[in-house]
Amino acid sequence: MKKTALFGLITFFGSISAYAEEVAAAAGSSSHAGIFAIAAGVAIGVAAFGGALGQGKIGASAMEGIARNPQAAKAMFVPMIVGLALVESLVIYALVIAFMLQGKI
Repeated sequence: MKKTALFGLITFFGSISAYAEEVAAAAGSSSHAGIFAIAAGVAIGVAAFGGALGQGKIGASAMEGIARNPQAAKAMFVPMIVGLALVESLVIYALVIAFMLQGKI
């Protein structure tokens, strides 16, 4: 597992510079275009990863609470949906930021 993760990280960071150079050469613009492309990808990737972890935790906690007290299911539903909406809004903000960064290329 550790060898696979280490190999993946080495491959990822080794290929970043190559992709950034290709984007800059293809666009014929400044060298910042590749950095903006990578930043957009990382922004949405990290946001989606964090959002998925948060939504999983919210769902697991809600199911645990309903399993302990089934009569409280209706009382837990609205706060759970509000929490899920707040977590998802952060992912949507990251998507908007990624689109803004792509617009700078």
